[in-house]
Amino acid sequence: MPNLLHDKMTLKVSDGTKMDCYLARIRDDEPRPALLVFQEAFGVNEHIRDVTERFGRQGFVAIAPELYHRTAPGKEFPYTDFPAVRQHMQAMTREGTDADLRACYDWLQSQPFVKKNEVSAVGYCMGGVVSFAANGLLSLKCAVSYYGGGIPDKVLDRAATLHGPQLFFWGEKDSHIPPEQRATVINALKQAGKTYTNVEFSDAAHGFFCDMRPSYNAEASRLSWALTLEFLRS
Repeated sequence: MPNLLHDKMTLKVSDGTKMDCYLARIRDDEPRPALLVFQEAFGVNEHIRDVTERFGRQGFVAIAPELYHRTAPGKEFPYTDFPAVRQHMQAMTREGTDADLRACYDWLQSQPFVKKNEVSAVGYCMGGVVSFAANGLLSLKCAVSYYGGGIPDKVLDRAATLHGPQLFFWGEKDSHIPPEQRATVINALKQAGKTYTNVEFSDAAHGFFCDMRPSYNAEASRLSWALTLEFLRS
């Protein structure tokens, strides 16, 4: 097993706020590809920290920013209490999130152990939307979006400015993201002439990658993990 460094760190954001992030990377100075890991609606919790460490063990400099740092710094929410997170999701602004993304990206670009032209993103649920937005804002190598419901309503205009290929994962049994919404996203990328890969798991529901949720689907999780690593490394 690699000697993994994993700890919390704090970044300054251009609007004057401070944002904690969870960082995981192999403990050496060899330049490695970097990965922005974006949280579900429930915070940078045990699951997101574990995923960040998994990517770290795969050789990425993985960083998971706390996107609720303005309204709920350090807060984690139970998967059974979505009403508690709604106010924090609604308080997020495009300008604030963009500032957070730039803060993470700029920090990665300043580190000697990061390959500057190999910064990518992955996000889950709410983070799937943020990953898509990041690809349209930053010079990313590529980006991965797991069941990113809300892309059409919030960031679909970024389809025209995507910097790298985009990989989508959806569950066909996802009651939160109907087929029409998925089709809207894919059609926008087609119209923009962007490179994408679209994967739908017929037996999976929303949140299928998270082994701490009742909707966890072991087979879809295993396959999507392998495809994600191949996509990020290609």
